[in-house]
Amino acid sequence: MDISDGYQFESFDYNNNYTYYYTEDYGGNFTPHEEPVVQHKSTCFSEVLCVTLLLVTAVIFLLGSVGNALVIWIAGFRMKKTINTTWYLSLAISDFIFCACLPFSITHMAMDNWIFGLFMCKFTSFVMFVNMFSSIFLLVIISVDRCVSVMFPVWAQNHRSVKKASVVVFLAWVFAVALSLPSIIFRDVATHMGKTSCYNNYNSDRHIHKIIGVVRFLAGFVIPFLIIIICYSIIILKIKTNRMTKISKPFKVMTALVAAFFTCWLPYHVFVLLELNHQNYDHNVITIGLKVGTSVAAANSFLNPVLYVFMGNDFRQKFKSSVMSKMESAMGAEGAEGRTTSLSRYLSRSSSVDGRASTHI
Repeated sequence: MDISDGYQFESFDYNNNYTYYYTEDYGGNFTPHEEPVVQHKSTCFSEVLCVTLLLVTAVIFLLGSVGNALVIWIAGFRMKKTINTTWYLSLAISDFIFCACLPFSITHMAMDNWIFGLFMCKFTSFVMFVNMFSSIFLLVIISVDRCVSVMFPVWAQNHRSVKKASVVVFLAWVFAVALSLPSIIFRDVATHMGKTSCYNNYNSDRHIHKIIGVVRFLAGFVIPFLIIIICYSIIILKIKTNRMTKISKPFKVMTALVAAFFTCWLPYHVFVLLELNHQNYDHNVITIGLKVGTSVAAANSFLNPVLYVFMGNDFRQKFKSSVMSKMESAMGAEGAEGRTTSLSRYLSRSSSVDGRASTHI
């Protein structure tokens, strides 16, 4: 069948693999369209959008790798292991692994051709989805942990432990891996018009694509986002109820965390859902939206160290000190965790407590 007999569409997923062409026959099955082998030439450097996204991804790779590597080094090797450092370390590991895979996407974008074979096609996509789910699950865990510490300070002080935190983190990674398995099952490589592409092969079941897309949207965005909103809403209400002073800093941190989560992931998930019914929308709009949405989502991996570490303390004041001491203060028992304890103790007292009590969380 000639390619003009079917609908020409570019398959896409989180690994920036939106370049494989396939045709839809009259039976609704997607099949690769074989053509004589020709020499493929990349057009990326002649397109403003492609060059821009290439540079953005390269910056995310550099900043994300350095930032998360610093967090891993300090939280994992230079600091006493606490509940907070357990959260930060796991989040940094997840984001660092994601950033470590970005060179594959950068090369793919620049060459407009997948040259790394079937194994790396499956592996890089799998790793990136593991990062997506594990990062979001860890953000939820941190939110719930803070909420519990504020609502039940005595219980939290008696029952929170590094061992239990490690178990929770392990379970989060198990769920993230389980939800990322479709990448290993359905990823494939194929060559068309001299261009090799890493793509999702859903030929065996047309409906599985929609099922996977919806599950990823619900488990990787909607439900976690609702939990985060609920947790921080409870914290804010508790602060107001107890008439706590100096609340500007916690409000700013909470607002930044929620806004970053929403801003980074919403565009990606919106266009993924639109792709499920691509026949109803303009093909170019979906393609461009997916490219931009993926880059914005990737930016969350280097924003996390900033939002969860650097904003944990007075950044301007700590900036004068070394990077190491700043991070140690932000993540250490006398830093973020100490401030959460101060807030919990404050909430457990009467409203006559001294107004100088710390409210940083």
